[in-house]
Amino acid sequence: MAEPVVSDAESELFGGPLRYDLGWSQHEHAGLDLTMMSALRSMPALVGATLRMAWQADRRALLAVAVSEIGQGVAAAVSLLAVNAVMHALLAGSGTAAQRLHALLPGLLAAAAVAVVNSALSAWSTSRAGRLEPKVERIAITQYLAAAVGVELEAIDDPDFRRLVDVAEHGPSAARRMIGACVAALNGLISLVTTAGVLTVLHPVLLPMLILIAAPRGWGAMRVAQERYVSVMSWIEHVRAGRLIGNLLTERTAAQEVRLHAVGAFLLSRYQRMAESAEAEQERLASSKALTEWVASALSGLAVAATYGTMFWLITAGHMSLAIAGTAVIAVRTGSASLGALVMNVNQLHEESLYVRDHGRFLAQAARRVIPSGGDPVPEQVAEVVLDRVTYRYPDRDTAALDQVSLTLPMGSVTAVVGENGSGKSTLMKILSGLLLPQSGTLRWGPADITGLDRSQVFERVSLLTQDFQRWPVTAAMNIRLGRPAHAVSPEDLRPSVDYAGAGPVIAKLPDGLRSLLARMFRGAIELSGGEWQKVGLARTHWRSSTSRADGVLIVDEPTSALDPEAEIEAFDRIRRLAAPNRAVVLVTHRMSGVRHADRIYVLNAGRLVEQGTHDELIAAQGRYAAMFDAQAAQYAPTPTPGIPNPAAPTAPTVADPA
Repeated sequence: MAEPVVSDAESELFGGPLRYDLGWSQHEHAGLDLTMMSALRSMPALVGATLRMAWQADRRALLAVAVSEIGQGVAAAVSLLAVNAVMHALLAGSGTAAQRLHALLPGLLAAAAVAVVNSALSAWSTSRAGRLEPKVERIAITQYLAAAVGVELEAIDDPDFRRLVDVAEHGPSAARRMIGACVAALNGLISLVTTAGVLTVLHPVLLPMLILIAAPRGWGAMRVAQERYVSVMSWIEHVRAGRLIGNLLTERTAAQEVRLHAVGAFLLSRYQRMAESAEAEQERLASSKALTEWVASALSGLAVAATYGTMFWLITAGHMSLAIAGTAVIAVRTGSASLGALVMNVNQLHEESLYVRDHGRFLAQAARRVIPSGGDPVPEQVAEVVLDRVTYRYPDRDTAALDQVSLTLPMGSVTAVVGENGSGKSTLMKILSGLLLPQSGTLRWGPADITGLDRSQVFERVSLLTQDFQRWPVTAAMNIRLGRPAHAVSPEDLRPSVDYAGAGPVIAKLPDGLRSLLARMFRGAIELSGGEWQKVGLARTHWRSSTSRADGVLIVDEPTSALDPEAEIEAFDRIRRLAAPNRAVVLVTHRMSGVRHADRIYVLNAGRLVEQGTHDELIAAQGRYAAMFDAQAAQYAPTPTPGIPNPAAPTAPTVADPA
C-alpha cells in the first residue's frame, strides 16, 4: 500500500501521523493472504465462530435458513431441467408448431411452479435471517463489553491493548453482516452445485469453462478487500481523531473556550485539512478498485468468449445438439452468475471475518488479562490493611511510580497521604483498592496476601471517591445508588446518604427531586455545578459505605476541589466521621488543612515514602510536610501594610554584632 500523505494539521495537533503499524497486531499479513484458494481453505474456520454465535442466539431460525437455502438450490436444479424440457419440445420435437407448443406446456407449468416455491423459500430465508442477525450482533457486543469490563486495570492503561479494543469494536457489526453473507454464499454454493451438475450432464468440458469465467472476478474481489481492510486498520486512529475533534466542537464542556478563545474556527480548519487527507486515501482506494475490477472484467469477458467459442465448435462438430446447446447457454449464464455471486459472497465473508477475527483476538487477549475469579475469602474481621515494601512501575515508564512504599491502615483510623503531583499518590490508591497488584512487596488484608484473595471480595470492601469521579448521565437517585447498584433501594433508603453529604438543598432544587435526570444531553435534564456534583459523589460514597457490613477501606482522593471553603470544612468533617471500627479512611488531598486531624500522615515524593507521623510530629520535624503546610498557610496570611510588621511572617534569627 502506498505511503499515506500526512496533513500538516495532523502533525500540528497530534505530533505526527496517526497510523497503525499492522506489525503490532500479530497479523504479519497472514490474515491478508486473500487469494481464492487461501480464502476457501480458511472459510470453515472463519465462518465457524459466527455460526456458533448464531446457534447460540436462535437455533430454530438458523435451521430454517439452512432448510430454505437448500430448498432454493433444489428448485434451481428443477428449473433448469424444466428449461431443458422446453428446449427439447421446441427444437428437437416433431410435429406442427401447435403440437410443439402443446408439448412444452408441462415444462412451462413446472418452471412457473418452481418459481413460486422458490420465492416463498427466499422470503422465509430473509425473514429468519433478519431475526438472526441482530441477535448475533447482540451476543458479539455483549462478549466484547464483558471482556473489556473484566480485564485488569493495567490492561486499560496499556496502549497496545487499547488499540486492540479499538480494532475489535468493528467485530460485532461484521458478525451481523456475516450472517447475510453466509446465507448468500450458501445459496450461491447450492445453486452452483446444481448448475454444475446439469452442465456436467450436458457436456463435461463446460464445467471448467464455467470456473474460468468466475476466477478473475474472485481475484479482483479478494484484492479489493485486502486493500480496503489494510486501509481501515491503518487509518483507524486518524478516524478516531477526527471524531474526537467533532465531539470537542459540539460538547458542552468545551463550549466556552470554543467561542471565547476562537478554538472553534481553529479546530474546524484543522479538521477540514485532516478530512482532505482522508479523502485522498479514499480516492486512492477507488482508483485502485476501478483498475482491479477492469482487469478482472476483461479477463472474465475473454473466458466467456472462449466458452461460447467452445460451444460453437461442439455444435459444428456434431458433439452437441442445438437443443442441448440452448440449455447449455442458459446454464452457463446461470452458473457464471451463481459462481460470480459466490465469489463475491466468499469475498465478503472473508473480509468481514477479518474483523470477526480481530474480535476473537481481543476476546483471547482479554481472557489472558482478566481479573482472576475465585481465591480465598477475605477475612471477615480485619484489624488492619498493610502495604509492605510495595513497588510498581508502569510499562511505559523508566522509573517506578512507587518504590518500596510501606504503610499501615488500622481499622477505625483516618490516614492521610500527601505529596506533590507525580509523587505516586494515585498509583498508591489503585494498589490499596486492589485495582493494581504490587510488582514486588505485599498488600495484606489482615494476615492474608491480596494475591491469594478473591478480588471481587476485595472490591466489595473498598469504597472510592475521587476528584474525577464518574458523573453518570442518569437520575440523581441512580447516581447515588451506583455506589452499590446491586443493593435493593427506594428513594427513602437514599435519604440518609443525601443528608449526610449535605446534598439535601441540591436535590430539593431539582425539578423532580431524586428522579431528575442529570445529563444535559437529554431533553428535560439538568446539569449540576462542580460543587453540587461533589456532594452527590459524597452521598454515593456514604451509600456504599453504609451498606457494607464487613471491614473495609474508604479511599477519598481530592474530594473538595470544587467546594467553597465553608463547604470544604464540612466535607472533611463528614469524611472523617465515616471512619468506624470496621472501616479505615484514606484521605488524599492537596488541602493541608484537611489532613491535620488525621491519625497518621504519610508523605510521598517521587514514588518514595519520605516522612510519616502525626501533624504535630511532622511540623516539628521541619521537613517536606512542614514546608508544604507553611506554603499553603502563607497564602491565607494577611497582606502586609507598608511600614507595619506582618505578625504571620517568619522572623529572622538575631545575629550578634561582631563589633
